[in-house]
Amino acid sequence: MNLFTKETTAECDSTVVLDPTEQAPAKARRFLAGRFAEWGVADDDTGRLIVSELVTNALVHGDGPIVVRVFQDERDGRPVIEVWDGGEGQPVMRPENYAATDGRGLLMVALLAHDWGTRPLLEGGKVAWAKCGL
Repeated sequence: MNLFTKETTAECDSTVVLDPTEQAPAKARRFLAGRFAEWGVADDDTGRLIVSELVTNALVHGDGPIVVRVFQDERDGRPVIEVWDGGEGQPVMRPENYAATDGRGLLMVALLAHDWGTRPLLEGGKVAWAKCGL
C-alpha cells in the first residue's frame, strides 16, 4: 500500500491526509489547532502559521496527497509539525528579496521555528518539518 493512500487510523490520530486543493492549508491549521488544544497549548498562532506555510509549499511544489503529522517530541515536549508530499524536489529557502511577491514561506518557517529541515522519503517524496519553540 502506498504511504500517501493509506487511511488514517486511530493508532495515529496525530496524522491527517489532505487532498492537494486550495482548502488544504486551512484544514491543516484547524487540525493543528485541535491537537494543540488537546495538549493545553493556548497560543497556537506560530504553529498555525508554520503548518500553513509547509502545506502551501507542498501544494504548490509537491505532488499528490499532503500528509500532516503533529506530535510532541518525547525529549523536550515541543510540538513537531511534519508535512509529507510525493514530489521529488527538495524545498529550498530562497535568498531574501524584498521585491518578490512570493517565496518567503521557508524563510518565515526558519525564523519562527525552534528548528526545521527537510528529508527525502525512501518511498519517494519528501518531508518538511519544524519544531515549535513553545
